[in-house]
Amino acid sequence: MPKASIYQIFYSPETQNALDPGFIPLDNTHGRADWYEYWPIRRFLLDNPLNENKFYGFLSPQFGVKSGLDSTSVHAFAQAVPDSTDVIALSPFFDAGALSHNIFAQGSFDHAKSWTVFVNAVKCLMPEVQLGELIMDSTNTIFCNYFLAKPAFWRCWFDMAEKLFVEAEQNETPLGRLLNQDRPYRRRYVKEKIFVIERLASLILATQPRWHVESINPIPLPLIHGGSDEFKRATVMLDALKMAALRTRRAQYMETYWVLRSRMVGQPEPDA
Repeated sequence: MPKASIYQIFYSPETQNALDPGFIPLDNTHGRADWYEYWPIRRFLLDNPLNENKFYGFLSPQFGVKSGLDSTSVHAFAQAVPDSTDVIALSPFFDAGALSHNIFAQGSFDHAKSWTVFVNAVKCLMPEVQLGELIMDSTNTIFCNYFLAKPAFWRCWFDMAEKLFVEAEQNETPLGRLLNQDRPYRRRYVKEKIFVIERLASLILATQPRWHVESINPIPLPLIHGGSDEFKRATVMLDALKMAALRTRRAQYMETYWVLRSRMVGQPEPDA
């Protein structure tokens, strides 16, 4: 019996026709477009009982293109992970994660106003977390909600997501209004709330070490920036420096990280 029930969302005949047949179609043709994938995920978690020992995933129609993975490889990996696993990461874009000290800084790299949204959202969910000081590496960085998880993790994730959902829907507080700000994305505008929701899994994994994560190796998966072999090797070094900093708490690793990163990018990160 498969360890995972993996759904792939569609919202039009075109996206339905493009689904991977090894995933379970999840219809979002009548969903709220302003919430993107969160709307069908939310409806599923509210309306369906979950098997506590099974993984569940909700992937976008672009999963294959963005990740380079198909249902056969994903199911095979899920079958092979230890029974103690809580979360399976399927995240591409290793370079984007390596070039930022955390996924929130990455999300505000080209959209500086997003940093204020991220800081306020995290303050609402985890007041003790200083986002400018939070370091994430490839073991806890997940883009695009590309992960599978058991119900215990989904409940934690959903509790946080619903707090933001209520803030945005009521639109009465400073945070609610920030979440509803427009942000340019692929020649159109979408709400900032989407980019916060997509980073919740990473926030939880980076701040709650109790979760056991297994990751498909992200290094060979598609990159955002691409580049030469030298560039790719440098991103591996950046990620390794962050890992060493987190494991040892020695400041020299992050000092070296910032020097190497500045040579590659030249632009400082928010509050870095």
